[in-house]
Amino acid sequence: MTRDSAIVLLTLDEITGLELLRGAIPVDSFAQVFAVDGGSTDGTRELLAEMGVPVYDQPIPGRGVAFRVAADVARTERLVFFSPDGNEDPSDIIRLDDLLVQGADLAIASRFAAGASNEEDGHFLRPRARVNQGFTWIANKLFNRGPYVTDTINGFRAMRRQALVELQTTVKRFPIEYQISIRAMQRGWRIAELPTNELPRAGGESKCLSWPVGKDHLKVLLTELPGSRWFGER
Repeated sequence: MTRDSAIVLLTLDEITGLELLRGAIPVDSFAQVFAVDGGSTDGTRELLAEMGVPVYDQPIPGRGVAFRVAADVARTERLVFFSPDGNEDPSDIIRLDDLLVQGADLAIASRFAAGASNEEDGHFLRPRARVNQGFTWIANKLFNRGPYVTDTINGFRAMRRQALVELQTTVKRFPIEYQISIRAMQRGWRIAELPTNELPRAGGESKCLSWPVGKDHLKVLLTELPGSRWFGER
């Protein structure tokens, strides 16, 4: 049975990851599969066309922009956002969608929940993981009124199209996920998490550069602060 859901592939020069994962993405189980592309020049777009996956362009670069493009073009009730860079496990795509079917408003593949792993496990300092967990702790402390959310930042997630529209997101780049998580917390939405195994990136350099992305997350946090417990509900 085909799900009333869409897989949204978020791509920017991900030819290596796509070649590796193309057979593992459960395209036949979903009513719609499409890509939102940030301007790939490495053959990603051509491979997607070969796979029969429609590609939608972004008016301007940025992951947050890609989320809003997906909401505009999707024909389905539910969206699962997947980046085919090798980090994310495609076997979790259906599991994330299942969490929405079971009543969650937002489903997140968590790299820090019990039973999960992230690509820095085994490293002594784990700087990226510690920063992620720090921002997550702050978001829970300031905004969350429900069960603790262990990974507010991971982009591998699912939500209803109309819910994404309702949040009226403004972020253009990577912290879009952080803003979504915070605004879902503010509204008291049910956030469900799925322990996931973050794998090594398949090829190319990460677009998530620590300092500028961390600075952007801090900007989101300050922007959303009026909706925190310190200032009362919106």
